[in-house]
Amino acid sequence: MAYDERLARFRQAHLNPFNKGPEQQEHPDGEAPAPAPQPDPSPGDPEGTLDLGLAEDHFSRPEGLILAPDVQQLRQAIEECKQAILALPEHSERQKDAVVRLIHLRLKLQELKDPGEDEPNIRVVLEHRFYKEKSKSVKQMCDKCSTIIWGLIQTWYTCTGCYYRCHSKCLPLVSKPCVRAKVSHQAEYQLSICPESGLDSQDYRCAECRAPISLRGVPSEARQCDYTGLYYCSSCHWNDLAVVPARAIHNWDFEPRKVSRCSMRYLALMVSRPVLKLREINPLLFNYVEELVEIRKLRQDILLMKPYFITCKEAMEARLLLQLQDRQHFVENDEMYSLQDLIDIEAGRLSCSLTEIHTLFAKHIKLDCERCQAKGFVCELCKEGDVLFPFDSHTSVCTDCSAVFHRDCYYDNSTTCPKCARLSLRKQSLFQDSGTEAEP
Repeated sequence: MAYDERLARFRQAHLNPFNKGPEQQEHPDGEAPAPAPQPDPSPGDPEGTLDLGLAEDHFSRPEGLILAPDVQQLRQAIEECKQAILALPEHSERQKDAVVRLIHLRLKLQELKDPGEDEPNIRVVLEHRFYKEKSKSVKQMCDKCSTIIWGLIQTWYTCTGCYYRCHSKCLPLVSKPCVRAKVSHQAEYQLSICPESGLDSQDYRCAECRAPISLRGVPSEARQCDYTGLYYCSSCHWNDLAVVPARAIHNWDFEPRKVSRCSMRYLALMVSRPVLKLREINPLLFNYVEELVEIRKLRQDILLMKPYFITCKEAMEARLLLQLQDRQHFVENDEMYSLQDLIDIEAGRLSCSLTEIHTLFAKHIKLDCERCQAKGFVCELCKEGDVLFPFDSHTSVCTDCSAVFHRDCYYDNSTTCPKCARLSLRKQSLFQDSGTEAEP
């Protein structure tokens, strides 16, 4: 049979098995035409080899009438299809059709290996909380066996904590605990830059699955994680890229580096956690990064504005502090930073957004709200000028009584604070009065 005729029959049966081709139409006399004789394929003909095991038994019948072959027959058909692809001319239509047939055969084999039996919706393995996925069209990779998850025919699960994905059949083989548990118990970064110790310290085995590895790629390629400094096999290290905290803090370097799958998940879960105290880790960083100094000043001003909002009914109803709900630590202290904060500072995003929020807060206190305006200060040193607030750029605040003065006035009369002196005199008079009453 000519190749084009056989290809047309194959495609016709695939797209709509109920459409009849010209050779299948009824004869005008009501008799079916005799089938055309088909020459036997020669042993060396790749076309003939391609048809062995592929059979119309697999693809030419409507769904529900397919006679499921066993795994051994499908494997034999796959091998013969591979040989036929190699024998056919490259980039030819016949080779492309053979590749399509090979894909269908592999899908059929995978379906027999992993039947769609009823699986529980939730499974707990090593602190992973796996939920059965319902999406069928998304193509994913199994984190355990490093192969494709065919959602149409395979059951697969995702951990809601660390987003570890794997086949249903790979769940019993999972050996790594959930990374979220480590984040909950030990929320701190490795702050040494790529602390390499060598393959000999790992006994020439993967740091995670303990598979044999070597720098020569035999039996498996050793890949270094830039975060931990350890070596992993290709199944545990997929050359994922991530910003390494140690390089960002010590070198202000945000170039993504290759990390292992476990490190990638850990860094992804930790990226928004405020666990970096920059003044202790690298205090000199503020001398070289001007954006950090600006962000620190804005955060200090926001902390000074916070008491106004807590005691203001209008501000609580407007929920102004929720403007920083993604960075809640900004309204708690001015020392802790997350890795995401540093990434946004380096990209210039955080400075713009925080300046807008600072302007919104100051506008409420100084212009929109009468209650907040009434909580302002008048400079007791010069007793002139507008109402002052502690977050104004031209003011200074007494560290003892929190009184606000013009900066120039405060430095010119820094020997004493009028409010502190007044409070001191009041305490002395109260002490003297109590002493007089105690005398007989």
